Amino acid sequence: MNTDVIRAFGLEPASFDVQKFGSGHINNTFLLSGRNGEKYILQKINTYVFKEPGVIARNQRLAAEFLAETHPSYLFITPIPTTTGDELFHLNDEYWRMIPFIPDSTSVDQADTPKQAFEAARQFGLMARMFHGIDLHDFKASIPNFHNLTLRYASFQEAIRQAKEDRKQFAETLIEQFLRYSDIAVTFEALKTNPEFSDRLMHHDTKINNVLLRKNSYEGICVCDLDTLMPGKIISDLGDMVRTYVCPVSEEERDFSQIHVREEYYEALMKGYLSEVGGTLSDTEKAHLFYAGKFMIYMQGIRFLTDYLNGDVYYPIKYPEHNFNRAKNQLTLLEKLIEKETALQAVIDDCLKN
Repeated sequence: MNTDVIRAFGLEPASFDVQKFGSGHINNTFLLSGRNGEKYILQKINTYVFKEPGVIARNQRLAAEFLAETHPSYLFITPIPTTTGDELFHLNDEYWRMIPFIPDSTSVDQADTPKQAFEAARQFGLMARMFHGIDLHDFKASIPNFHNLTLRYASFQEAIRQAKEDRKQFAETLIEQFLRYSDIAVTFEALKTNPEFSDRLMHHDTKINNVLLRKNSYEGICVCDLDTLMPGKIISDLGDMVRTYVCPVSEEERDFSQIHVREEYYEALMKGYLSEVGGTLSDTEKAHLFYAGKFMIYMQGIRFLTDYLNGDVYYPIKYPEHNFNRAKNQLTLLEKLIEKETALQAVIDDCLKN
């Protein structure tokens, strides 16, 4: 690492040990540990994913200014400015930022207990409640169309038309199965412009490792990794939690018999999330809380299958059918979720009563 980066934030490089940090795959993240016990997180932003790093910085600054006025005690991680007062340091086409290290904190890569699911979901719900009523006019998308299912579905249809014959034939059954659930995309198209389903300031990447927990108790501390903080719908954050918390295995699992919906985890995340944000929801949002899981799982599934049909140009693969199996994994999870709709909707209804 160029020592000028560390100096840009007013620190002396010789006084810090620098190590790779965390399990994230997008940005390069480092932990700076000082001789006197001080710690900082230093990140190089992935400009292939985030074309306009300035948008990330601006969104976070606007959010922080709103919270300073409305909820000053809320823990919102904001970047440490450079010596010239900038939120980002730009050097050789690289963008760097520094953020505080939160003491006594840890993160987990998967939900191993319902309590972890509850605590993480509660933090995302708390953040959504803190931002309720914020003026979104000056916010921009850090990744345009990130959760636009209409666009993803159109790309899926185009991929079917353009795919090489061998791939299309191999995936024929899976394509038909996903097309059978096209009503999920139709519902999104109707919701997009529904005034009762308005935009909120959403996180958009609510995997459990984007919440900091207390090391020993696993109680929630705060949300982290705010690069995708931007206007969106409630189904984005809730749906991503359902997709990644309730199944005991990830989208990488090829033994599809291991894919199932853990109802106790679903109940925990719904209780955590709705205990904070539930009072701010419109009737239309409440009516589509179960849909959130279907929305996110279906969208991720067709993204994997689209990439397979396009020749694996987006998601890195480790073997030829990798994206195909990821898509089949997500279809299986979608079907398992729908099988339990009656029981899971009852869980949601109970949460909304409390």
